[in-house]
Amino acid sequence: MSELTHLNEKGEARMVDVTGKEIQIRVAVACGEIRMQADTIAKIQSDQVAKGNVLATARIAAICAAKKTGHLIPLCHPLPISHCEVLFDFPNSRDRILIQASTKIAAQTGVEMEALMAVSIAALTIYDMCKAVDKSMVVSEVRLIKKTKSAYA
Repeated sequence: MSELTHLNEKGEARMVDVTGKEIQIRVAVACGEIRMQADTIAKIQSDQVAKGNVLATARIAAICAAKKTGHLIPLCHPLPISHCEVLFDFPNSRDRILIQASTKIAAQTGVEMEALMAVSIAALTIYDMCKAVDKSMVVSEVRLIKKTKSAYA
């Protein structure tokens, strides 16, 4: 098992000191899904949800959440991310919306929590906007799918 970096030698929680780490270009990609009825998907795609444009609102909420991750997760570093992109896909099964978020930064630490936060908040925003028409929605499968770093020029 790898060392838990958020614990000090006494086992107490701590923020990791990244001061000595090299600045690198870091990218993270996360994904997840929200399952729902086909009728709900049709309403979203035809912009017939009473609260407004569901995907536009979810995308803005996701980007805002990625930017605030360090304020919401106690031991995360507050990071000035340089990019966040949120994509939605509707599989042929018509029973879910797939969500993908990518985040990017030139920094001493990664942006995977920001990508995961973006996916989570996009899904929760969709849930909130559609809960009046679909009580069966389920948010699931939120996970990191890619994390890279490369030299900062």
